[in-house]
Amino acid sequence: MPSSGPQADAARAAFREAIDARGNAVANARRAVSGLDTAFASGTLARTPALDAMLADLAGATSQADGQKLGGKSAEAARFILRAIARELENA
Repeated sequence: MPSSGPQADAARAAFREAIDARGNAVANARRAVSGLDTAFASGTLARTPALDAMLADLAGATSQADGQKLGGKSAEAARFILRAIARELENA
């Protein structure tokens, strides 16, 4: 059953704002995931198996070695996965 209430709605809205923000897609993804982690830890949103899988995929797309720059493919992958997470959050 999806989380409900004003806090859950605010967490979903904050996630959408973070992914729609102008700027670096990878940095936006990291900021959005940080907000989700907080919402999951507080119980505001519930983790789903689909969200866990998508977040793992996103971590792979946004991880980098020291000094490595992430190219356009990482940014595009991050945007694609973030849109999928935004849709799945309605079930969280």
